[in-house]
Amino acid sequence: MAETKPLRVLLLGVGGVGEAIASVIKDQQWLELMVLADFNADRARSVAERINKPNKFPWAKVNVKNPQEIKDLVVKYKITLVFNAVDPHYNEIIFDTAYEIGCNYMDCALTLSVKHPEQPYEKTHIKLGDHQFSRHKDWESKKILALVGMGVEPGLSDVFAKYAEQHLFDEIDEIGVRDGANLQVRGHGFAPTFSIWTTIEECLNPPLIWEANRGWFTTPPFSEPEVFDFPEIGPVECVNVEHEEVVLIPRWIKCKRVTFKFGLGDEFINVLKTVEMLGLSNKHQITVKGVQVAPRDVVAACLPDPATIGDKMTGKTCAGTWVTGTKNGKRREVYLYQVADNEVTMKTTGVQAVVWQTAIPPVIAMELLASGKWKGTGVLGAEAFDPLPFLERMASYGAPYGCREMEPRAKAAKL
Repeated sequence: MAETKPLRVLLLGVGGVGEAIASVIKDQQWLELMVLADFNADRARSVAERINKPNKFPWAKVNVKNPQEIKDLVVKYKITLVFNAVDPHYNEIIFDTAYEIGCNYMDCALTLSVKHPEQPYEKTHIKLGDHQFSRHKDWESKKILALVGMGVEPGLSDVFAKYAEQHLFDEIDEIGVRDGANLQVRGHGFAPTFSIWTTIEECLNPPLIWEANRGWFTTPPFSEPEVFDFPEIGPVECVNVEHEEVVLIPRWIKCKRVTFKFGLGDEFINVLKTVEMLGLSNKHQITVKGVQVAPRDVVAACLPDPATIGDKMTGKTCAGTWVTGTKNGKRREVYLYQVADNEVTMKTTGVQAVVWQTAIPPVIAMELLASGKWKGTGVLGAEAFDPLPFLERMASYGAPYGCREMEPRAKAAKL
């Protein structure tokens, strides 16, 4: 049996997801220390005060644009894992800094993409995670691990995909991640339940699709709408959205097609289209009356912080992986999923359902790394590891998962 090595974690970013991770992990014995670090010192301090375990959860102010500040915290607190919970815009800096200091690394989202300059809705250019995967051999040579895309989607959705490959199917045609919700936020006409930076990035970028005989290609945003029936929620129209699973899953799992579709809703889509049309999705700074400001930061400043809307939210969110293929010569379709109820997550941990659901998988992954049940070097996703010990722990974290057997389509899709 592998010996548990307590982790000493530097948590960069204590917004909604960071706070949820701290709330979920606070009583785990395999965690020796977690530094709550954020650019907003008041935010870091308030989360530390709510956790109320100052010796185990010290807080610090950090500017992740400055690699030396990250390095100083790693040295000061003898950190063994850097966890990146800030906006993906800063992923490259944090990822590269962890490599330089020889420290294990984990994040919830891959480094960002850049669309094709001439054919953005047909061809890829720089894909999600290209910066990280190009450095796989470097991380291997240092014998350190970068576990990338370890949230709920990507992360848990990829664990589901690996489990399906190993235990539910002989051959897989399509792996389609499907996400839907019936969440509402009282008192707000438009209130994203996740970082608006991330929302704009993934929803307005060209969505990715992967096919075995074609590789990766793109489509227009919000393309190929379909209605998917979600457990405990019901039918929701879903559309193509750029997401990491389409990059991660084909690297480790044999299948013919990978897609990601999100239930956004017409109103949400129209708001995002308006934001883009007005140029407010721009993440680069412009001059406004002598002041440098990024339009996307203005949008974020005008919207409620997702970390503060939990008490105004109602409803549930469902994250899951739909898999089609054959088993014992017969057609099969399943949907592996996890449903989070906002009323329950607020009552048990004091954080809203979307960030809670995102926080559970990285905490389980940290436990598996601490126990030695997951081990590896290089740049890897959840698909590279045994899914069983992960799934076995979900219920103990208050996040039981389900597997819905679906009526197989009469004829397999032409892939």
